[in-house]
Amino acid sequence: MSIDYAGFRRELEAFARSACPPEIRAVVAAGQKITKREYQAWQKILNAKGWGAPGWPQEVGGTGWDIRQRLIFEEVMAENDCPPLYHHGLGHIGPVIIRFGTSEQKARFLPRILDGSDWWCQGYSEPGSGSDLASLSTSARREGDEWVVNGQKIWTSHAHEASMIYMLVRTSKEAKKQEGISLLLVPMDTRGITVRPIRTIDGWHHLNEVFFDEVRVPADHLVGEVGKGWTCAKYLLERERLPPANVARLELMRRQIDRLVEDATRAAGARRDFSGLHHKLLLCEADVQGVRVMMAQATDDLIHQRPLGVQPSVIKMTCADVAQRLTTIALDAVGPDAAHRFLADVDVDADLDAQEAEEASDATWIQNYMFTRARTIAGGTSEVQRNVVANELLGA
Repeated sequence: MSIDYAGFRRELEAFARSACPPEIRAVVAAGQKITKREYQAWQKILNAKGWGAPGWPQEVGGTGWDIRQRLIFEEVMAENDCPPLYHHGLGHIGPVIIRFGTSEQKARFLPRILDGSDWWCQGYSEPGSGSDLASLSTSARREGDEWVVNGQKIWTSHAHEASMIYMLVRTSKEAKKQEGISLLLVPMDTRGITVRPIRTIDGWHHLNEVFFDEVRVPADHLVGEVGKGWTCAKYLLERERLPPANVARLELMRRQIDRLVEDATRAAGARRDFSGLHHKLLLCEADVQGVRVMMAQATDDLIHQRPLGVQPSVIKMTCADVAQRLTTIALDAVGPDAAHRFLADVDVDADLDAQEAEEASDATWIQNYMFTRARTIAGGTSEVQRNVVANELLGA
C-alpha cells in the first residue's frame, strides 16, 4: 500500500502546532538548553499519540514508520520548534534492549522509556579511558544474585537528572580486553552511587562524574551475555551517530540562527553588512541537506543489514563541524558586545524588560557557541573519526 507522504506531513504539522505546549516551543525557539522538564513533557505527549518511538518496531511500541516518514517527522518537528527526541533512551539503550535483551527486560524497561518514566544516561567514558573505550577499568564482580560495581565514570551527560544508567563494566581481566566487558542497567538511586557536577565553559550543567562504591545490581540487569558487552557497545555506537534527531538539531539550529541574522540585520540597518553571514548560512544548509541524504542511506543499510562502513563516522564529523559553524555565525551576528553579557551571568529565566531580554538572548547564543566546542570531542573525537575513515578507504 502506497503512503500519502503529503498527507502525513500535514497531519504532523497540525499535531505539532496544537499539541506542543507554547512554553516548550519558546525554550526551543530561543536556543536555550532543553532540560528533562521539556523533553519528558513532550515525550509523554508523543507517546499518548502513539508516536513515542518513531524508530522502533511496532511490536515493541514503535510506529513502524519507514525512513522517509521518520525524516519527515524530524523535519516537521524542527520546523515547529518542538524538542528533538531524547536520545539516550529512545536512540541508544532502547534499541540495544530490543536487540539483545531478554523478554523480561523488554517488558520491564521499554514501556518506561516510551512514556518517559525512566530517564537514562550513559556510563562509558572513564578517566584515562576515553577514545580507547576498551581500556575501561570500572569493575563488576558476581556475588550470588547480584553484581557488585566499583569504579568511576566521567563526562556523563544528564547523570544528575537521570533515573537509570546503562554502563560498561569489566567482568573479567583474564580475557582479551574487549571480551571482558559487560553491559549493566543500574538504577541511579542505588546505594553507593555519587554524582558530582563538572563545570563547563558554556555555563550549563550537563556533564558529571559518577562514582560507584560497592554498588549492588540485580544479576538480571545484565544485557546479553557476560563478557559480550563490547558487542552491545558497537551496536549502540553505530546507531548513536545515525538518528534523524542529529539532522533535526542542525535544522533547528539553522532556522534559529537564520532568524537571528534577520533580526540583527533589521536592528543594525545600514550600519552592518550581514550578507556574508547569509552566505555562510546557505553553505551550512547545503551541508545539512547532504547529511540528510547520507543518514537516509545509512538507515536503509541498517534495515537491510548491509555494512555501514565509514558512514557513521562521516555523519558524526559533518554534524559536529556544521554545529560549530552555525554557532560561529550566531556569535558574529550578536556581535562582540554580547560576550560581556555572558560573562556577567545574565539570568535568561528572569522577568526581563525588552532590552534585558535581548541581552539574555545574546548570552544564550554565546552559551550555544561554547557548548558546540565539545561536539568535535564528545562521542568520538573528529581526529579518531578521520583515522577510521582513512583506515577504511586507504588501508591501515
